[in-house]
Amino acid sequence: MLLDDKRLVITGVLNDSSIAYSVARLAQQQGAQIVLTGFGRGMRITERIAQRLPEPVDVLELDVTDDSHLERVAGSVGDRWGGLDGVVHAIGFAPDSAIGGGFLQTPWADVATALHVSTYSLAALGRTFAPLLAAGGGGSIVGLDFDAAVAWPAYDWMGVAKAGLESCCRYLARDLGAQGTRVNLVAAGPLRTIAARSIAGFDSYQHVWEKRAPLGWDTGDPEPVARVVCALLSDWTPAITGEVVHADGGVHAMGADVR
Repeated sequence: MLLDDKRLVITGVLNDSSIAYSVARLAQQQGAQIVLTGFGRGMRITERIAQRLPEPVDVLELDVTDDSHLERVAGSVGDRWGGLDGVVHAIGFAPDSAIGGGFLQTPWADVATALHVSTYSLAALGRTFAPLLAAGGGGSIVGLDFDAAVAWPAYDWMGVAKAGLESCCRYLARDLGAQGTRVNLVAAGPLRTIAARSIAGFDSYQHVWEKRAPLGWDTGDPEPVARVVCALLSDWTPAITGEVVHADGGVHAMGADVR
């Protein structure tokens, strides 16, 4: 079993189309013990979705912008397991003004919110769970990304936040490497998640992938991405850290349409 007896904290399960939900389901099938986190109005939804997993799991409340929440969740996980083997960062949010157009008109307060929730939260999770990961032998932190090497239509400040996330991954990998903790991101192709549907012009992304993905791409199937996340959570990638692994059908590597 790829993740036999691994103890994982998985954030970002909003419904059964979420990448994080597929990660949680596959992780359980591969032998992991997991807890989920939720927040605010989405907490009850996450609790309901948790009952659809192969084995129902607990959901802990976590607002990543609140240090007291982070400390409380770490304390709960420590009491439960005494150590930790992996954390999945599937957290992102930007106010309406920060995506969908109007890049130059977005006020700083909204940009700050996007960066705090979508970028700084990776460092916050790393700092909070570092002692538990060290107690578990090092472990792995894996975050979800969308290729930030170029500017995308309508993605605006979320694209900037993702670029910051990629940089944050490298610095976190540097600082946690001494304790054996690996930190990586998986840059997924576009998927029809709740977050994606909130982006104006999402359909244009789908058309790009239909034309350019040499392996093809199904916007309704998050499992190929979830498999990469599970692989990075496992012991089979001991020398990979600070990396952005693309699980996008190959689009990132193509200079022109291939179909």
